[in-house]
Amino acid sequence: MDYNQEQKQDRKTLLWAALAVLLLLNLVLVYFIYHEKQENLAKDEIITAKTEEVLSIKTKLDSISAELDVKIAEIQKLGGSVDSLIALKAQLEKDKQELKNSSTYSAANYNKKIKSYEGVLSEKDGEISRLREELGLANSKNEELNQKVTGLESEKQLLADSVNNYSAQNKELAEKVNIASALRAENLTVNAVSAKGKEREGGNYRAKRIDKLRINFKLGENAVAKQNEKDIYLRILDPDGAVLSDMATGSGSFMMDGKEMIYSSKQTVSFTNTNQSVDIFYGRGGIPLKDGKYAIEVYSEGFKIGQGDFTVK
Repeated sequence: MDYNQEQKQDRKTLLWAALAVLLLLNLVLVYFIYHEKQENLAKDEIITAKTEEVLSIKTKLDSISAELDVKIAEIQKLGGSVDSLIALKAQLEKDKQELKNSSTYSAANYNKKIKSYEGVLSEKDGEISRLREELGLANSKNEELNQKVTGLESEKQLLADSVNNYSAQNKELAEKVNIASALRAENLTVNAVSAKGKEREGGNYRAKRIDKLRINFKLGENAVAKQNEKDIYLRILDPDGAVLSDMATGSGSFMMDGKEMIYSSKQTVSFTNTNQSVDIFYGRGGIPLKDGKYAIEVYSEGFKIGQGDFTVK
C-alpha cells in the first residue's frame, strides 16, 4: 500500500514539473513574439521617414525643373544661349530617376545638388537682366540710326512726342480700366477634409485630420470685368513662408509683376458676374502639415484678389 502511494506521488511530481516546463516555454515564446513585433514597428517607422524625405526632395526637384523651363524659354526669346541649361535639365531629370534607387540614395547628396541647381537659377536671373539691358540698348541704337538715315529727326521727334502723349493717356486709361476690372475673392474660408471625406470648418485643424483643403470664396460682381474664362491661382504658405506645392498633382508657376511665382493649385472658372461661388482643392500628397499659422493668397489676371489664413495644431 505504501509503495502505490509513493508511485502516485512521483507521477504527480512529474506532472507538475512538465506543466512548469510548458509554462516556461510559453513565456519564452511570448517574449520572442513581442520582441519581433517591436523590431518590425521600428523598421516601419524608418521606412516611413525615408519615404517622406524622398517625397520632399522630389517636390523640390520638380519645382526647380519648372523654373528651368521658364528660364530656358526666356533666354531663348532674348537670343541667349541655353545649351548649359538644357544639359542641366537633363542631369536633373536623371537625378529624379535615381531617386527610385534606394541603394544609391543619399539625402545629403541630393540637398547638395539642390543648392547647386538653385545657384545656377540665381545666376541665370542675372544673365536674363543683362540680355534685356543689351536688347534695350540695341533697340535704342537702331532707332537713332533710322532717324539719321531719313533726315527727319526733328519731325519724328514732334510726332513721337504726340504719339507718346497719346500713348501715355491711353496707357493711363487702360491701367484704370484694368484695375477696375480686377476680380475680388470675397468671404474666403478654408475647410479641412479628412481621408474619409469628412469636412471640418472653423479655421483651426489637427494635422492628422487633414487629407486635403477646400478653399471657398465668392467672386464679387464687377460690371467692368470681362465675362470669360479666368485662371485663378491659389498659394498656400506654411508658417515659414514656403509655398506648399507638388508639381505631380497640379502645382506650377505663373508670372506676377514680371516675377515668377509658384502656386499650390489652379482653377479655371467661367466668370458670369453673378457673385458665383468657387471651390479650389489642395491635397497634401501624403506629407503631413506642420503646426502653425498658414496664409492663403488668391491671384487672377495679374492681381492679388483675396487672402485668408488657417491654423494647424
